[in-house]
Amino acid sequence: MAQVHWRCYPWLVLLCACAWSYPQPGYHGREDVRNCSTNPPHLPVTAVNTTVQLAALRQQMQAWNLTAYIIPDTDAHMSEYIGKHDERRAWISGFTGTAGTAVVSMGKAAVWTDSRYWTQAERQMDCNWELHKEVSVSSIVAWILAEVPAGGHVGFDPFLFSVDSWDDYNVEFHNSNRHLVSVTTNLVDLVWGSERPPMPSQPIYALPKEFTGSTWQEKVTTVRSYMQNHTMAPTGLLLSALDETAWLFNLRSSDIPYNPFFYSYTLLTDSSIRLFVNKSRFSPETLQYLNTNCTTPMCVQLEDYSQIRESVKAYALGNVTILTGLSYTTYGLYEVIPKEKVVTSTYSPVMLMKAVKNSKEQALLKASHVRDAVVVIQYLVWLEKNVPKGTVDEFSGAEHIDELRRNENFSSGPSFETISASGLNAALAHYSPTKELHRKLSSDEMYLVDSGGQYWDGTTDITRTVHWGTPTAFQKEAYTRVLMGNIDLSRLIFPAATSGRNVDAFARRALWEIGLNYGHGTGHGIGNFLCVHEWPVGFQSNNIAMAKGMFTSIEPGYYQDGEFGIRLEDVALVVEAKTKYPGTYLTFEVVSFVPYDRNLIDVSLLSPEQLRYLNRYYQTIRETVGPELQRRQLLEEFAWLERHTKPLSALAPHFTSLTSVWVASALAILSWSS
Repeated sequence: MAQVHWRCYPWLVLLCACAWSYPQPGYHGREDVRNCSTNPPHLPVTAVNTTVQLAALRQQMQAWNLTAYIIPDTDAHMSEYIGKHDERRAWISGFTGTAGTAVVSMGKAAVWTDSRYWTQAERQMDCNWELHKEVSVSSIVAWILAEVPAGGHVGFDPFLFSVDSWDDYNVEFHNSNRHLVSVTTNLVDLVWGSERPPMPSQPIYALPKEFTGSTWQEKVTTVRSYMQNHTMAPTGLLLSALDETAWLFNLRSSDIPYNPFFYSYTLLTDSSIRLFVNKSRFSPETLQYLNTNCTTPMCVQLEDYSQIRESVKAYALGNVTILTGLSYTTYGLYEVIPKEKVVTSTYSPVMLMKAVKNSKEQALLKASHVRDAVVVIQYLVWLEKNVPKGTVDEFSGAEHIDELRRNENFSSGPSFETISASGLNAALAHYSPTKELHRKLSSDEMYLVDSGGQYWDGTTDITRTVHWGTPTAFQKEAYTRVLMGNIDLSRLIFPAATSGRNVDAFARRALWEIGLNYGHGTGHGIGNFLCVHEWPVGFQSNNIAMAKGMFTSIEPGYYQDGEFGIRLEDVALVVEAKTKYPGTYLTFEVVSFVPYDRNLIDVSLLSPEQLRYLNRYYQTIRETVGPELQRRQLLEEFAWLERHTKPLSALAPHFTSLTSVWVASALAILSWSS
């Protein structure tokens, strides 16, 4: 899915609201749909009355000697998605968008969010709240400084601030004569009280061996070896991201929407393994699997989830050094480790190891994508039959593809909320239909479906855009150029250890040639029954270099405001490239197996190389998915596949623009030198 809504990368959510935060036409300068100047105020029926909870929160602030309180929209693990009991900002403000920060002072309250959510915020918040249409820390602090008198105290929950976030706020408050105060008791939780949803309690289970690439013992041994060979030789490793612990122990649950994780921390040393979790959630079999009944270096010691801060603090009293990745570690843990005893890196070694899949993990992910292709093909066939009847809308379509996935072997539900968008809705930066608000699918409009599944053997994410009628010449050109960008990046050969940002231009080149572009990231990593957006793989400036064994999405797009949207997303494996001369070079092997819409392809725009690549890809789809459709006796879907993967023929001579190649090459060289 496009990195926006992208279901962003966890630690970036607060900072950039993902990559789709460019302004939408008509938003700047548009009047708020709320009219708070009348008595009584004129509010949408969807606005939530927050008077009672704000009054209660201010009472708590007064008791803690605070004049303002900051409420982010994340959890203690910097997760992309958060559980119901962590939706503090939504509960206090009424605004349920997935990106935004709230601040409450003794006299005012405000929310900062990006353009994806301005209209939603206006419709959900009452007149107790101001809406600020930006997301920078400096703008939040400027408001606080105007509201908080000199000498005032500004409170925050350190478990909801990454180390980097805390540093950003601390710098802004420097020399302001206001004091940023870490308060480990969350004041919103105190006010929320018994109405707050409970912590999840469903079982935590071990993945069957056939769905794992290595045993947890092998992974622990590898991580310990990394620590021993580290230049600083840390004695302990602190893991805070939920997917780190899930991956390390091959454990899964369902605490977080769309993600098979459970609330946990891990403190790994050379002589102990300490897992902080709700112990009651393990079956006797899982306890035995973890070797919890012993105390040797390969036995897992279970400790209460709530004791992580005190345990880290106690461990740090010894002759130790603790390695931690700053991207997911909260200030609540970081602040109890003496600075001379902490070794930091951007990402933990587990995050980096998890990004590179071994041969078994690669095979598992590929298998999940074959079954997922069957689902998407079934869905496209169903749409072709039912859209002309006028019986399908965006919401019923999303429900149908989700249900198809749930019926697949090893399914654990969707990997994110399905984006099912028709016509102008597909041009919106962040859109998913609801039962109440949706459009009918029509043969006269383009339709974009971005969806994915969680399976025991892999996580999937694929986007296709289709048109069942007669597209305009501009729609066909835009679609074809998006496809050209997908092909150009997918077939690219590049030196090993190249950063994704250095090749991003190849996905945009065909659009740039005619003055078009897209405002989101070109791709993101993907996990083995883990995150659909697995950091730190991708094509952005803060992603790590590409390496053999990584999986990434490739998803260029184009969005015409108020009319249509196009995105073509595939998942690809980074593999060694075969080159004429010796050298270490990489390329991509696409593992998504669904054909593109022939009705939208202008073949005359494709170069001979692009056309050959596309026809080889279609042959791969026929050879990979065709037998699975036949095995299941899905004959209608097999016939559809045969029609839609017939080789395409060049309609007119095509000459590749050397200028455009030079431009892309120059951009790559500039990126490498920066």
